[in-house]
Amino acid sequence: MVFGKRFDYGDETFRVLSETITNIIAAMAGQIITVFPLLRFVPIVNRACVETLKQNSIVKGLLWDEISRHRENLDRENPRDFIDLCLLELEQQGKVDGLTEENVMYMTHNIFFAGMETTTNTLLWSLLYMTLNPDIQNKVHQELDAVVGESQPTLSHRAQLPYVNACLQEAMRIRTLLPFVVPHATTQDVKVRDYNIPKGTKIFPNLYSVHMDPAYWPDPERFDPERFLDAEGNVINKPESFMPFGGGKRVCIGEQLARMELFLFFSTLLQSFTFKTPEGAPPPNTDGVLGITFKPHPFQLCAMSR
Repeated sequence: MVFGKRFDYGDETFRVLSETITNIIAAMAGQIITVFPLLRFVPIVNRACVETLKQNSIVKGLLWDEISRHRENLDRENPRDFIDLCLLELEQQGKVDGLTEENVMYMTHNIFFAGMETTTNTLLWSLLYMTLNPDIQNKVHQELDAVVGESQPTLSHRAQLPYVNACLQEAMRIRTLLPFVVPHATTQDVKVRDYNIPKGTKIFPNLYSVHMDPAYWPDPERFDPERFLDAEGNVINKPESFMPFGGGKRVCIGEQLARMELFLFFSTLLQSFTFKTPEGAPPPNTDGVLGITFKPHPFQLCAMSR
């Protein structure tokens, strides 16, 4: 979508992008600098910040190279992808006032950065819970077989697969990928219950506590997709106290794309395979590793052709 092509698994550019983004997320996980930004100027304390900037410069360099290649081969009558469309808008300035090439680089950076680690770890959590709940996995198989059969799952099947969608939503609830979302800030003085929060205060919404609140989710540590199905078996897309993409005006702009990607990957994988823990291996650990994202501990998985 961004570059107009699909990378091969062994592609050097994709490998560097993937590894660098993973390193950035690991380096910044739980750093005190995210709370006290002035510490980025203190030697030794700022080591993680310095390493992150170094890694991020690699990503930006690769993106600038890609933007340059697009500019050299731009077909103004047939834009191929997101970068082409941005370059056309740069020339015409028809819809976005003040758009610069640096803006284009950072938008590309955000799409690639935000969409990679998040989708990957959500899929890992969903497969982990499939291995731990073979009865639920069997229901997914039955629904896919009845609706999709041997054809390729497409977005047109989405409305006909409520249980598949419910499984994905339950995975996003039980293991909130961004427990504290990303930092936000108040745009004006505001009062929340008994607390006065000044304008410009950094805010970290605790979505994990929302998704694990027994007042809304009885027995919250139990993986139960039926929480997201109504009495007629239809999927409930946005129930109260379900906010995996945040909320309000600053909700994740990639939500619709992420939901489509997750559905296509998950349904295609479950249509083709039965997932089990290997013989003799310990069951997957559901505690998770808390960083910028909440990802599962490494676990072993057998994908058996159906």
